[in-house]
Amino acid sequence: MIVVTGATGNVGRALTRILAAAGERVTATSRGISGADVPEGVRWRTADLTDAESLRPVCDGADTLFLQNGGPGAHLLSPRDILDVAKAGGVERVVLLSSQGVATRPESGSHGGVARAIEDAVRESGLEWAILRPGGFHSNAWAWAESVRTRRTVAAPFGDVGLPTVDPVDIAGVAAAALTEDGHQGRVYELTGPSLTTPRQRVEAIGDALGEPVRFVEQTRDEARAEMLRFMPEPVVETTLSILGEPTPAEQRVSPDVERVLGRPPRPFADWAREHVSAFR
Repeated sequence: MIVVTGATGNVGRALTRILAAAGERVTATSRGISGADVPEGVRWRTADLTDAESLRPVCDGADTLFLQNGGPGAHLLSPRDILDVAKAGGVERVVLLSSQGVATRPESGSHGGVARAIEDAVRESGLEWAILRPGGFHSNAWAWAESVRTRRTVAAPFGDVGLPTVDPVDIAGVAAAALTEDGHQGRVYELTGPSLTTPRQRVEAIGDALGEPVRFVEQTRDEARAEMLRFMPEPVVETTLSILGEPTPAEQRVSPDVERVLGRPPRPFADWAREHVSAFR
């Protein structure tokens, strides 16, 4: 049995579908999950990663765990308690969805320090492990959906700074391989898309998918900060703006790891935009 945490998120939802299609026994879990969120035949249970004990009935009888690192709420997790509960339920292998920031922003408490502590807990757990470190997601463009639908406009900072964003489905594919195949133990995979794209180029790709232009409006750093502070803690905002505006060479590097694991190139942003164009209509 494979437990997928964060199963209603961009990666967890895709991973649950991939595993179910492959005939794996899966328990999908998140705080607000329901039967409508999972494929037919997949067991689902509500649990909260910030409450390790809530995972005890979820992990009972499982042998493998996909652990989502909590995203902006990662600092609220007690990873060693989570892993102790998982081991008590029978889990022998864990695949952690971590962050590229562990390597590229080690000085950042939000992107580096907290994620590093979770990685350390996984390494020291006594379980077989693999760690996935993606950079930015193609699906971050969901934040633009309402303004594209209503005004055919996107406002974003740093319009001509490129990053190799990655499709969550590719992250899920690598996770599925690490959960179900041998040869991934002790590996750390850096997961990116196939090329650098800028916010301006990603907006153009959405317009191409729609068949009509979408206007790009470049925000100042201060404008972007004010908007992000409405839903993100200040330390996360500051590091995110630094990544978007002044990425390091490592953050702009295109990694070969998706292709190495999946045997195909990672999917470009334009493919993601065409697949999800209905959200922008």
